[in-house]
Amino acid sequence: MTGHSTRECRPLRFGIVAPVTTDMPTWRDQLRGLADSGYSTILMPDVPQWQPAPGPALAVAATVTDLRVGTWVYASPVRPAWITAWEAHSLSVLTDGRFEMGIGTGRPGIAEQLRELGLPATPVGRRSSQVREVITALRDLDGPDRHTPVVMAVGGPKAQALAAEFADTVNFVMPQTETRAATKQRVERFDNRRGAELALHVPVIGDSVAAFMAGPDTDPAAVRAADSLAFLPSDPAAAAEEIQRRREELGFSYFVFGAGVAGALAPVVAELAGR
Repeated sequence: MTGHSTRECRPLRFGIVAPVTTDMPTWRDQLRGLADSGYSTILMPDVPQWQPAPGPALAVAATVTDLRVGTWVYASPVRPAWITAWEAHSLSVLTDGRFEMGIGTGRPGIAEQLRELGLPATPVGRRSSQVREVITALRDLDGPDRHTPVVMAVGGPKAQALAAEFADTVNFVMPQTETRAATKQRVERFDNRRGAELALHVPVIGDSVAAFMAGPDTDPAAVRAADSLAFLPSDPAAAAEEIQRRREELGFSYFVFGAGVAGALAPVVAELAGR
């Protein structure tokens, strides 16, 4: 059964997952370059011990540019719900409302990560409830005069139902070789009667695979051959055409890339951002 949908032609915007993988001066210069290229949002992954924690890193990023900042995305099983909500609310306050809380139930292999960190394993059936607890606590902390945008990474029916209720932006978690037709069905089934923004996580640009956005064994040729929306061509003109097609046919208006391709896609962003 097809879900309810409120489709509006939203202006295009573009985010970059930009973890701290270099020295700080180089990272700050990278962020300034993003601001000059028309990107809207600097995003930080939540992978313990791979890079600095997302909250402090984004607080620093918000002082370097006036771009929006956000988590892509908090892994709800890794920390208590209220602590996550408190950090998100604090970032919203400290950035004058420029923070977007991205949240999901964790990357593939989250159970192994929890064991390594000495944290209790969360049953799969309870993970959406953890996300709900975070969002509920965030809304309480925000109060009536603040609304921290919530970006939800969703896969199964429980997560999609929660996103239909709460999310400002929805990012569908799907296999990287899922076909365009299958993704279209996924989007059409989603109950988007509230008109949430639809985001697309694009880890493969040409032959480049973004760190922190896809696994090390990702095969760009296989992703491309599947006609997957996890792929965009590296040619700027072709990429711009495909981005507009995805908005017109499926409603995606927020596109997220890895920092390694930010420069290559800068002409696309300059042409399309805000249109």
